[in-house]
Amino acid sequence: MALDFGFLESMRNVNRSALERRVATLTKRRSIKADNQAAWLLRAIACMDLTTLNSNDTDERVRRLCAKALNPLRRDIAEGLGLGDAVIRPAAVCVYHPFVATAAEALQGSGVHVAAVSTAFPHGLTPLSTRLQEIEASVKDGADEIDVVIARGLVFGAKWQELYDEIVAMRAACGQAHLKVILGTGDLATLRNVMLASMVAMMAGADFIKTSTGKESVNATLPVGLVMVRAIRAYFEYTGHLIGFKPAGGISTAKASLDWLVLMKEELGRPWLEPELFRFGASSLLTDIERQLEHHLTGRYSANHRHAMA
Repeated sequence: MALDFGFLESMRNVNRSALERRVATLTKRRSIKADNQAAWLLRAIACMDLTTLNSNDTDERVRRLCAKALNPLRRDIAEGLGLGDAVIRPAAVCVYHPFVATAAEALQGSGVHVAAVSTAFPHGLTPLSTRLQEIEASVKDGADEIDVVIARGLVFGAKWQELYDEIVAMRAACGQAHLKVILGTGDLATLRNVMLASMVAMMAGADFIKTSTGKESVNATLPVGLVMVRAIRAYFEYTGHLIGFKPAGGISTAKASLDWLVLMKEELGRPWLEPELFRFGASSLLTDIERQLEHHLTGRYSANHRHAMA
């Protein structure tokens, strides 16, 4: 849609204390135990973007991650949960551009998407033409989801038209691939900036808005997440379009994943508990979920080394 400054202005007022009170009650209102907890944790796996974004990544490391994505649970755990023929896999594997082709080959025909972080990740501070070329190269290599970062300085300068135009260009460069726009919320200083950046990204064509790169000093937090999902709700009420949400960075425990799932269920409802509209950006989360599921079956916690590390 066109950049609507009137709608943007109407979203400026963000009540931090009210948001923090709401977050404080969210994690206490629901007690998810036993079989219900196991089911919610399986949903967390299905909504996961299994990620490796390290300076020492190699093709072999990415192939190993893809193998884990294809078989996220040990066979004895899957059998103990009675999954039968049900296929529980992460929604995507997320890598740097040089490893997109490797991931696409390893995941071919599996239904697991390949996501590439692009546009000078994690800072986004190269010329726009360079960032667009990187998107196009990743799509050509087989990425069907592109995670882009915004230039945070445009938010601080309230240069909404310029930010909008850049994201529109990124949207066009993606072609048929899904566009996830990373706001870098830990760098944006205020919840108002998070709200306004979220709205501009959605107006410009984002399929998902995402909290963080995972490289900031502060990454995904529930108050920031609440701001962003309420932006998504307001956008849906205004336009009728459903936009996805992806928290990323620092989500490493099964308990934290349940908190985020509760947030989505409480604020946006059941439709946003599907991988088409909700993702976790995670690297070590899968291991802890697998440990929790084994505890559910046996009553004992196993050591990390008994689970193939994601």
